[in-house]
Amino acid sequence: MSLQAQGLRAWLWQRLTSIYIALFVIVAGTAYLLVGPPDYEQWRSLLAFPPVNIATALFVIAVLFHAGVGVRDILVDYVHSLILRFAILVILLLMLLVLGIWSMWILISVVAV
Repeated sequence: MSLQAQGLRAWLWQRLTSIYIALFVIVAGTAYLLVGPPDYEQWRSLLAFPPVNIATALFVIAVLFHAGVGVRDILVDYVHSLILRFAILVILLLMLLVLGIWSMWILISVVAV
């Protein structure tokens, strides 16, 4: 695969995830404005509803993936030392992985209880 195709893939992932993030924020914001501020039990029952839980999980994945691709592109462009770039990318990957696992654990624990 050529370098241009790799850049196109990153560009496409950035656009697709940003569209999903924007749609999720618009729908969630509209629902929040129409219904008003819910209390803890209402939030919990809303997140326990499977379509909302899946949409929220996809939102978390999209945000983490969007951030990962964006920061990776910035690092590739501006950090020229290969060892430093590799170290930063590994730390970034581990941080995003931990955040993703923690977020999914929270979403699953809402459904399980």
